[in-house]
Amino acid sequence: MAKNKGKTAPSGRKTIAANSKARHDYFIEERTEAGLVLEGWEVKSLRAGRLQLKESYVVIRQGEIWLLGANISPLTSASTHVHPDPTRTRKLLLQRRELDRLIGAVERRGFTLVPLVMYWKRGRAKLEIALAKGKKQHDKRATERARAWQRQRQRLLKQ
Repeated sequence: MAKNKGKTAPSGRKTIAANSKARHDYFIEERTEAGLVLEGWEVKSLRAGRLQLKESYVVIRQGEIWLLGANISPLTSASTHVHPDPTRTRKLLLQRRELDRLIGAVERRGFTLVPLVMYWKRGRAKLEIALAKGKKQHDKRATERARAWQRQRQRLLKQ
């Protein structure tokens, strides 16, 4: 479920769900905002905060970018004639030059596209995707050690 459902970020956007595991598993290089093609029941479920991005990923197929594995749980009060698929593939909307730049980075430079945060912006659902490089196990340990040191340093400075 959405970890920080309903919280408003400093930029004025209301977060639906965040993929906290992405920062642990990847070095985030660059972020991009993308729109989504959604069905009506999905928008209602997003408003209720029923989204999970943890195991989702972004792929490139035939010059388009798609979100796979994002789980939007349908509401029980959804229409009876609609048969919702919670993990269906959803198309991401980007301008052509942004799309070409991302495709080039993934194909030539070996980056991965990772979904970070889904949020509301002016009544529309937006997904923040990142160009990322995978971390090795020793990188993850070093990052955790640096975070622990920062926490300890802050405690010492408070005293």
